[in-house]
Amino acid sequence: MMRPALSLLLATFVVLPGSLRAQQTNEQLAARCAELGAIFDRYGGRRSEGSGGPDMTRLGAGIDCQKGRYQQGIKALEDLLDRKRIPYPKG
Repeated sequence: MMRPALSLLLATFVVLPGSLRAQQTNEQLAARCAELGAIFDRYGGRRSEGSGGPDMTRLGAGIDCQKGRYQQGIKALEDLLDRKRIPYPKG
């Protein structure tokens, strides 16, 4: 009688941590977008004459973030920073 209850209790603790993980709020995701965008703007943006214009991936990611498509914007910014080998806080 004790074993099934113990097994159920253990199974509950194994399953719960993953399900209790809170999803990030829109405010947190928006802040992450802004953080990554600022890092790219500071270290990855070209500002010299004849640089070829703005980075279209960066612009698209900024638009995604502004329109609430935070996951897409964050992914694009992380990929861009990785390609440019610019370090950023992993989140």
